[in-house]
Amino acid sequence: MRISLCQGLLTGAIVLNLLILYYVSRAQQQMMEKRKELGRGTRRAALPVPGLGVFIGAGGGPGLAGVEGHNRGPRVTVVLREFENFENYVRDVANSFLHQRPELPFLAVADTTPYPPLVLPDGARLLVLSPAPDQPPQAHRPEFHIQTEFVLLVPDGVELEQPRSIERLIKELEGEGGGPVRVVAAPVWARSSVQCLHLRVNLKEWTATYSPAASGSSGSVCTALQGDAVILIRTEDLFNLSVPLGRPLFSSLFVQTSLRGWKVKLLESPCFAAVHRPLFSSAHNQWKADMCLKDTTGKLMKSFGLKRLLLPDGKEQWYGCSKETPRCFGTVQDDTPDYLYLDRWTPPCCLRALRETTKYVINILETSGVRYWLEGGTLLGAVRHQDVIPWDYDVDLGIYLEDIPNCDHLKNLDSGSLVDANGYVWERAVEGDFYRVQYSEANHLHVDLWPFYPRNGVMTKDTWTEHKQDVEFPEHFLQPLVPLSFAGMTAYGPNNPRAFLELKFGEGVVENPQYPNPVKKRLDRSKL
Repeated sequence: MRISLCQGLLTGAIVLNLLILYYVSRAQQQMMEKRKELGRGTRRAALPVPGLGVFIGAGGGPGLAGVEGHNRGPRVTVVLREFENFENYVRDVANSFLHQRPELPFLAVADTTPYPPLVLPDGARLLVLSPAPDQPPQAHRPEFHIQTEFVLLVPDGVELEQPRSIERLIKELEGEGGGPVRVVAAPVWARSSVQCLHLRVNLKEWTATYSPAASGSSGSVCTALQGDAVILIRTEDLFNLSVPLGRPLFSSLFVQTSLRGWKVKLLESPCFAAVHRPLFSSAHNQWKADMCLKDTTGKLMKSFGLKRLLLPDGKEQWYGCSKETPRCFGTVQDDTPDYLYLDRWTPPCCLRALRETTKYVINILETSGVRYWLEGGTLLGAVRHQDVIPWDYDVDLGIYLEDIPNCDHLKNLDSGSLVDANGYVWERAVEGDFYRVQYSEANHLHVDLWPFYPRNGVMTKDTWTEHKQDVEFPEHFLQPLVPLSFAGMTAYGPNNPRAFLELKFGEGVVENPQYPNPVKKRLDRSKL
């Protein structure tokens, strides 16, 4: 078979292109290998950071005994994260650990440069997490400063009495073999000073629930700790957390580890000494510390999207909106509040405010002789949940138009608004011919009141919205009204709520939950 000139040229061009691609690919691979080697060398090499001294890499540091591997350098970095600038014992803690184990890197970590300045002994360094414009990016990133296999997190005022205590923690953690126990802890001073807890974090409902955990004979295994403890964690695990050194340290650490299914083992020994207890020498400094804790906890909960904490003693702590603050979400677009796009439901503080406002409004309507009924999605919530729908953002009540003059809060609302003695705002809505009761002047969570009147046996209105449930319906649904359980109280609704709801929303609406506007955001029912 003869090959033409064109075929020969084409074949030659193809061969040439393949050779070029081969050499380009090989050159790229060599460059990538060089970059990887440079990266590994950078992490092993000393990083001179202005104001922090010289960094000791994974292979550096004096001494090769105890917690150091053979010719590998120290295996543990001691980190002191929780201390207050106005009174602390950071120097004493550093001296204690470095006296017993001078080969261990010791790192005090602060959000900003402490004032008064910390005076640290030789071998201890300060890491400030806030970035500075005149320093390299690694200066404020702890993963560049901790190159050991493990991190030992110690509280302020603790001393190391037994040099071998750290090895015992390492042995315990290594004995878990990479299972669910990713953290081991030892009590400070006495076992009674720290408590093992179970922590369940529900981001969809913005809630963290703590409950007591039973102790085991060989150490308690749980998901959170409360009290004074020294913690050992693998460095790789610590820096796989989104916020590895957040404050308050225990709250930040255990929220993140519990979401990953990790557990902590609290050992009965070794114990670490607590020479400085209480930590603060005056009631004023204790008060300042309590205020700092409250502030840092609030900031942490906001950053994690947690608005309600249920504590082991049954008490609650709230970090969401209140009567004095704006609500937790902005203007609702296309019937879809912003939190649904985050795969979350209505913040619990908002649900609480809706329940309070609904109970308050219903009490006034009943006292005034205004006939009302649960409407729309609110009725759907009563039938399906006996409560506000978990992702709803307001409450709807229907009322008889002719009963409005019976209520002092409604009859004079043709113009303006009324702030009643309890801080609730009553107003005629600007969006249509209905009334709105807001939780407060600052917080606009609200109950809407929709006036209907009967005409030829049908309940109707003069103005309508674009909501599909805003339609006429036979008055016999309201004759009589029947009591329904709703949000911890008894309210009135149509006498055949299922038929009423299917008239407004369509068949099967009770059994098939969905978000208000499925075109914008659909509910994944498999996650209910």
